[in-house]
Parts: sequence; structure tokens; C-alpha cells
Amino acid sequence: MEIGQQVKVRGIKERIPAKIVNQLKQNRVGKIVGYKMVDGSAVGYIVEFPNISTWFFEDELEPAS
Repeated sequence: MEIGQQVKVRGIKERIPAKIVNQLKQNRVGKIVGYKMVDGSAVGYIVEFPNISTWFFEDELEPAS
């Protein structure tokens, strides 16, 4: 996964706010805009959607075709 890459959300491990869930239902494709260290060893990806941005683990994302 690289910055600028278009991705789709495959699944979500953690509970997230309803606002984000509703946004994902409307538009599941977003763009990776950055990285986030999440627990000292794992890396998350900050994904920007039209009206919101949040981060995901790599296994929650897949490349958009």
C-alpha cells in the first residue's frame, strides 16, 4: 500500500463511530494519504474519503480496481 493509492474497505476489526460507518456505506473507495503507528509495531493507513478521513489496518483494506 502506498500514499496516493485508491483503496476499498474490506472489513473493520474495531468498533467505529456511526458517522464513519454511514460514510463507508455511501462511498467505500478512498485514497491513502498517510501512515499511522498504531501499537509500536503495526502500521495503519490514513484513508481520505469525500467527507471524512480515518485510519485502517492494512488487512482491512484492498486495492480498488
